[in-house]
Amino acid sequence: MIIDFHTHTFPDKIAEHTISKLERSAHLTAFTDGTSQGLLNSMEESGIDLSVILPVVTNPPKADEINEYAAETNSENDRLISFGGIHPDTENYKAVLKRAKALGLKGIKLHPEYQNVDFDDIRYMRILDSAEELGLVTVVHAGFDGSYPDSKRCWTKHILNVLEEVKPHRLVAAHMGGCNIWGDVKKYLAGAELYLDTAFSFGVKQLSGLLTEEEFIALARTHGTKKVLFGTDSPWCEQKEMSEFIINSAMTEDEKEDILFKNALGLLKL
Repeated sequence: MIIDFHTHTFPDKIAEHTISKLERSAHLTAFTDGTSQGLLNSMEESGIDLSVILPVVTNPPKADEINEYAAETNSENDRLISFGGIHPDTENYKAVLKRAKALGLKGIKLHPEYQNVDFDDIRYMRILDSAEELGLVTVVHAGFDGSYPDSKRCWTKHILNVLEEVKPHRLVAAHMGGCNIWGDVKKYLAGAELYLDTAFSFGVKQLSGLLTEEEFIALARTHGTKKVLFGTDSPWCEQKEMSEFIINSAMTEDEKEDILFKNALGLLKL
């Protein structure tokens, strides 16, 4: 079994435009068309059983609408698990999170770069605290983002402040704790009480400078492989390439199973 804990899709009517816009801003080429069907096709080709979709709320009043769409996605296909989202400036954040929980959503996605707020801002910490009370998983983009190359809104120092102040149990720092800052992740975050996902941290054909197999294994083991979740960042990484990286790696079979699906099953309570 394989669970991809970090993917993105967009409503069919805006998928083409959104993918084109993001390709230009991030200087990347997408591996799917950005639709749910495109993701399902990729999963079929890659042998992936379930994918977690992570929407990002960039317009504060749109949170409920985006979360309702996520619930519709979940009702239409049992191989897709869409999280919800919220913006730090969303009014009545507690009510929005309760609504997300009532809709059956298992978590939320935060993106400090897209939302233009540092991760250790009190608005995020309040959201994270409320999400914890509701049993919602929180995934946060961490480290570098190609669309915002000069921005540093979720670096290791921000995550450490949040861990100290909120003490969350269901926080996932995407991109192995911080895209392109893995030296700092290994030094300051490894072993901390949070999950890391593997999205966009290794094996991307179109990029250099990501983690080698040896570096990835060392970071995963230093952090603890029972707190690492397989994720690809599809459509920005190829699911087949990323899953084969883990499957063919020098990790033990137990470590591979933990990362590929067992840790996700536990966190998602499946």
